[in-house]
Amino acid sequence: MSGGRRVVLVGGHESRQGRCLPHLLGSRDADVRAPGRDLQSATRPRDRLVAVPMTFGRDPDLPVVAAQTLRWAARDRAPGDLLLAGPLGTAEHLVGWIRGAVSRMLRDGPGERAVLLVAPAAGPEPDADLFRVARLVWQYTPVRWVEVALSGGEPDVDEGVERCRRLGAEEVVLVPASFVPAPQRADARTAGPLLGPASLGALIRERVAEAERRWSRDGDDGLAPATHGHGHGHGHGHGHGHGHGHGHEQDHGDPQEIPRRVMADMKGAASHVG
Repeated sequence: MSGGRRVVLVGGHESRQGRCLPHLLGSRDADVRAPGRDLQSATRPRDRLVAVPMTFGRDPDLPVVAAQTLRWAARDRAPGDLLLAGPLGTAEHLVGWIRGAVSRMLRDGPGERAVLLVAPAAGPEPDADLFRVARLVWQYTPVRWVEVALSGGEPDVDEGVERCRRLGAEEVVLVPASFVPAPQRADARTAGPLLGPASLGALIRERVAEAERRWSRDGDDGLAPATHGHGHGHGHGHGHGHGHGHGHEQDHGDPQEIPRRVMADMKGAASHVG
């Protein structure tokens, strides 16, 4: 509860429709819902609630669908009964969190190692976005290769590990790029969750507090229809590969400066997905 308001976590493909979230939070009491009917059922007790879209920035449709559901439920409710918080994170946050996970795993230096980002397959655009994330992680992390594997898609984890070995990696480190844990493998090391229970809980509370302040200050419940695209700040149709396995030292710039210089670097780069 937050100030007498129930907190509902809305999970999409990045958390297997929310099923991974209670374990990550270390709490079976978390009110976790999938978008659509499951979220709609959360509004039936008619108490006040705030919903938090649990995305790392690769599910831009999740806040849109959640807003549609809550707008429908709010028709016969008092103003401000139902609030929609901002997404938990952005793709730029995701790049930073992955970099942190990689740094923790490679404290003794990069060596001839490869990082394999693992996430559930979700569809052409979010899957393509994961390759963009991998390119940016490589750009700002002292590791020679950063590759992608899609659980339930292609390339899968076996193919991803094999590719890293073919590239020359002496060690492969699997890092989750979603709320879903990366698999354990005998021939690779596996990083833990990007955010621990305390950090994840604090971030949720921050988004809830922001939503409360926005309602109190501006009368904005967060349910208005999106006015542009999918609600995320980058396009997917770059028409080029992501080239994230070059064998040279990367620029270790600030990940918040990712944008224009990196996108320029990406143009014409060769894809490393076989």
